[in-house]
Amino acid sequence: MNKIINLGKIKTSTFELIDITKAWLALSLAFAFVFSGFTLFSGNFFINIFSWQFLILFLISLVTAGLGFLLHELGHKFAAQHYGCAAEFRAYDQMLYLALGLAMLIGFIFAAPGAVMISGMLTRKENGIISAAGPLINYMLALIFLGLTFISTNSTANFIFWTGFQINSWLGLFNLIPFGMFDGKKILEWSRYVWGGMTALGIFYVFFFRSLI
Repeated sequence: MNKIINLGKIKTSTFELIDITKAWLALSLAFAFVFSGFTLFSGNFFINIFSWQFLILFLISLVTAGLGFLLHELGHKFAAQHYGCAAEFRAYDQMLYLALGLAMLIGFIFAAPGAVMISGMLTRKENGIISAAGPLINYMLALIFLGLTFISTNSTANFIFWTGFQINSWLGLFNLIPFGMFDGKKILEWSRYVWGGMTALGIFYVFFFRSLI
C-alpha cells in the first residue's frame, strides 16, 4: 500500500522512499566497483569485494554518490513542485541492473537509476529549468567538495572530498546527454546556450580540471 508522507513542505510516499533507497544503494555500489578497480576480469573478484578496502569505498560512495544522487532528484522534485506539479521519484530496476553489471564487468558507470515522474502542465522553459536543476546541484556539490579539499589537511578526508568532486562532476555531465530520458534533451529543447554552457563546464570538471591543480 502506498502511503503519502508529509515531511514539512516535502510530500513523498512509501513507494518513493523505497525506490530512492534501492537506487541510492545500487548506484553507490556501482561507484565502489569503479573506484576500487575490482571487476570480474581482474582476478580474485569475490575475495576483493569482501575486503575492508571495498567496504570503505562503498561507505564513501554512499556519502558522495548517494548525496549527489539524492539531491539531484530532490532538485527536480522541488523545481516541479514550484511550478505546481506533482512529482515523485521512481527507480528503473533494469537500469539499476545495467549500472551494476557494467561496473562489475568493465568498471564503467551508466548512471540512470530512475527519474522523477512529473504530472502537470509545463511550458518548454519550465520543463527545461526543472531538468537543469539536477545537474546544477551536482555541479554545486562538486564545488563544495573541491573547496573542502583546500581546507582540510587530513589525507583521508581529502580523498573523500576529491571522490565527491569526481562523482558529482560525472553525474552532472552524464545527465546532460541530449537524448532519451536524460535531462540534457529537455534542457537542449529549451535553450541550446544553457545546455552548451552546462556541458562545457562538466567537460572541464571531468576531463581537464585535474591537470590545472
